Amino acid sequence: MFRFEDSTYLYLLLLIPVLIVIWFLTARNRSKRLRKFGDINLIRQLMPGVSKYRRTIKFSLLLAALALLIIMIARPQMGAKISHEKRTGIETLICLDISNSMKAEDVSPSRLMKSKMLIENLVDNFNTDKVGLIVFAGNAFVQLPITSDYVSAKMFLGNIEPGMIPTQGTNIAEALQIASASFTHQEGVGKAIIVITDGEDHEGGAVEAAKAAKDKGQRVYMLGIGSSKGSPIPDGQGGYMSDRGGQTVMSALNEDMCKQIASAGGGAYIHVDNTNRAQEQLNTELDKLSKKEMNSTIYSEYDEQFRAFGILALILLIIEICILDRKNPVVSRLSLFKRNKKTAMIVLLFILPSVAAVAQTDRQYIKQGNKLFREGKFAESEVLYRKALEKNGRNPQAVYNLGNALLMQKKDSAAIVQYQQASKMEPNKIRLAKSFHNMGVVCQSHQMYQEACTAYAEALRNNPKDDETRYNYVLCRRMMKNQGGGGGNDNKNDKNKDQNKDKKQDQNKDDKNKDQNKDQKKDQQKQQDQKDKMSKENAEQLLNAAVQQEQATQRRVKEAERKATKRTLEKNW
Repeated sequence: MFRFEDSTYLYLLLLIPVLIVIWFLTARNRSKRLRKFGDINLIRQLMPGVSKYRRTIKFSLLLAALALLIIMIARPQMGAKISHEKRTGIETLICLDISNSMKAEDVSPSRLMKSKMLIENLVDNFNTDKVGLIVFAGNAFVQLPITSDYVSAKMFLGNIEPGMIPTQGTNIAEALQIASASFTHQEGVGKAIIVITDGEDHEGGAVEAAKAAKDKGQRVYMLGIGSSKGSPIPDGQGGYMSDRGGQTVMSALNEDMCKQIASAGGGAYIHVDNTNRAQEQLNTELDKLSKKEMNSTIYSEYDEQFRAFGILALILLIIEICILDRKNPVVSRLSLFKRNKKTAMIVLLFILPSVAAVAQTDRQYIKQGNKLFREGKFAESEVLYRKALEKNGRNPQAVYNLGNALLMQKKDSAAIVQYQQASKMEPNKIRLAKSFHNMGVVCQSHQMYQEACTAYAEALRNNPKDDETRYNYVLCRRMMKNQGGGGGNDNKNDKNKDQNKDKKQDQNKDDKNKDQNKDQKKDQQKQQDQKDKMSKENAEQLLNAAVQQEQATQRRVKEAERKATKRTLEKNW
């Protein structure tokens, strides 16, 4: 795998086309001046020792050497091999609050940005420790499994934003529970859970979760960020967020709750402000934990490769010096520089290997990630897919595969985000249909049948021949009808009662009714077989009818989903 440590220097490559234009203009002016002396063919006969192509070759060699020197100062690196080492340290899981309230700017530049800077500095201080990353808002999930790969930790940290979790709120309890279960089973190693939040716990149960973590030998450290006076939350459109009553939301740090959680977890509470005191206090607290030798897996190990580019540049410069402007009578018979010898071939001979190496980087990440994915190592494959996106953020295959890795880890909300991104950049209709199909599967698993139908419909528009998508679409349509258009739990209970009555009545029916029921079942089975064998035209008709019905039932289905999940979201920050 290939990367540049200081990729900013690559902008100097823009000098090459500028130099080519200047050289072309100079050569044209030189040709005009020669024509003023007389006939160009006669002038060439008077200068038999001058080569027409040597100047072009020498200039091409200089440009190639310049390109290699620019690449060299950009520090090319090769590696990304997996290695296993034994290190003595602690295990730390960082739980970062990414709810909308973390956008408040009472801490410069914002609560979230300040938290990310603090985590980055904390990772820089780690040498032999393991670190993991969990993000939470209304829900929580593991962003980075516990690892010693600090490069990946920083990369994952840079991709964090509030939009990663659609369900807003601050569910500290779920974050603590996931963190407590994410440590290794090695005994005797100091284990710390660092929660960075503004303390607006909307769900409750955090104190109990901290006590449970303490009973497992884990310390809970609460880092409260923000001010107790409160600060408005930017809405990203030049204004501030407001509640249902139209009042501007003032998000304030709840220090009392943070202190209670830290006390229950056997750790400490640290207030984060615009100074570096929080960083120093946290490092002091972590130094108190016991350290023990543990096995560590490093996913990336890069070696400097600038020497190879420097040697190639030096060789090209030596060749350029050895080639004179005038023909050498000793080697003139070799005909090295006649018209049939394309000078571009010499330049490409030196440049193509390096260009090919750069172009293959994201593909190599994806290839290794696919291998780990097939082996069931979904967390490791996620790391490689994210590295591929770091090199080429517009690679639709990497975005789609990352969504699959997240889906296999039950990070449904994050997987949906990746599938949506893949659907916007995927030119291949088959893979585009797969993205929408997977979105439909996620929505269907959460009983969000209307959203599932919408996703399946888009999948069928791109690939009408997909029978599995068509079957799921019909199934979700039936589930929506069974819900009575969003009648909620009460309608389900009524349906269950009606079904029980129907069963009692069926027991009293005679043989003729049984025969009729059998005939009806056969007819239904035939209808089902016909639906399963729908043609492309039937699928399009069904999709058009579905769009109209979905618009009418959208509000009622959403109300039914709220009742089914037994959770009403009162706050969106």
